[in-house]
Formats: sequence, C-alpha cells, structure tokens
Amino acid sequence: MNPTLSNLQGESSGAEWCLRMLGVGSSAAVELGSSSAVLECDAKPVLMIDCGTEALTRYLDIYGQPPEALFITHAHLDHIGGMERLFFQLYFDPERRGRCRLFLPAALIPILQSRLADYPSVLAEGGANFWDAFAVVPVSQGFWHRGLHFDVFAARHHAPNTAFGLALRGSFVFTGDTRPIPEILQTYEQELLLHDCGLQGNPSHTGLDDVLREYPRDWDMRLRLYHYGSEAAAEAMRATGFHVLRRDEQIALAAPSAHAERATA
Repeated sequence: MNPTLSNLQGESSGAEWCLRMLGVGSSAAVELGSSSAVLECDAKPVLMIDCGTEALTRYLDIYGQPPEALFITHAHLDHIGGMERLFFQLYFDPERRGRCRLFLPAALIPILQSRLADYPSVLAEGGANFWDAFAVVPVSQGFWHRGLHFDVFAARHHAPNTAFGLALRGSFVFTGDTRPIPEILQTYEQELLLHDCGLQGNPSHTGLDDVLREYPRDWDMRLRLYHYGSEAAAEAMRATGFHVLRRDEQIALAAPSAHAERATA
C-alpha cells in the first residue's frame, strides 16, 4: 500500500505532516506570492488551500502536476485567479479530468459560478462546462478527505458568509482572509493558528494591533502570520516577536488528533 495513503487512513502518528506556504502576500504584494498553502504528509501533497495565479504556478513548480484536491476559502481573484488555467490543465488530461476534488463552501458556489463558470463557452469550440474538469464537493461545517475530517468555519471578510477558514484538529487552523475571530479560534486549544495579518488592519483584514487587542497573549507562540503587504511590513512584525511566515516556508505540524481521523477496521 502507498505509505501516504496508509498514514492517512488511521496511521498518521508515524507520518511527517507539514504545511508548505506557496505564497504569503496580500493582493498587492505579488512578489510575495498569492496566499496559499499545501498540506503535506510525508512530503506528498494532500490538499491545496486556495489557487491564486502565483500559487498555482508555484504548486506546479514544486509537485510537477496539478493538485488532486483543493479547498477554496473565498472568491477574491488573488485566491481563485489560477482556476481558469487549472481547468485547462485538468480538462485536456483524460487521466485527471473530473478527478480533482474541489471542496467548496456551499455559499461560495453561486459566487464562483458567476465569477468563473458563467463565461460563455469555456472552450471556443464549445462542448464543455467549467465544472467538468472538477469533482465538486459542496461543504458546510466540514468534510472528509482521504480519511481525515477538516472543519470549515465562517471568517469575517467583506460580506458575511463569503469567506471561510479551514482546520484539521490537532494540527492547524488556516483562517483565510479575515478580521479577528476569537470566538472561533478559542475552540482550538493546541493547533497552530495561521492567521491573516498585516502591519496595519482595515475593515477586511487583521492588523498587528488587532492581534494584540483581540487575542490572549498565551496564543502568541501558536500564531503564524501571513497575508501581509511587503517584506518591510513582515520585518516590522517580526521585530515584535511574532512568527511571520515566509514564502516557501514549511511548517512542521503535529499529527491530526484521533477524532479527526476515520476509524479503520
């Protein structure tokens, strides 16, 4: 049996888990890469989180093939800008067409339909729908993937119910773009907290002052900050003692907790 599949089916304690940051920048910081991460087990990709243009390019550079599973946090173009290119790579590969599991919060489906799939004739010659390239899995509070249960929760970004975060119990929380959400994060007591944070906040994004005001100081060692506007901003935040993520950084994770795994015979 493939060792990665075996580990993901209830034997994860001996596996090596990490999150690889494909990009850490805000929409204006193209040089830092569009914010995106990949969950890896034993150096093999398990789930890509978000698919901005730069993120997809970096994914292909690292893994040499398109993702087999993808979760989308929200529909801003720095998080979905690579999906049209991904469509073409999947659709014209008979081995991959319709096999990429696309986990979509149900509230995002009409938004993505409008932004991506309603464009007339995704192929000039016709005969294809945008969603034909994917295996779409609508999700609400969570989903199962390769023997693991992932939590899905609403974030605070622009309009309500348009942005979502992701968590794997025992390992990590990935907030996506958000304002502070202490009421959500307080339910995770040991996981690493990958959090949207720039040097200065605004009505749609968390700033360093928001983190200092909204979150208990005993969370600081678990916080990993990303989605900032420049390397200078990152250095200013690092100077305060916070762990500010870098592009291509690999973050070692604890194995998922037992109740995040499907029981196996």
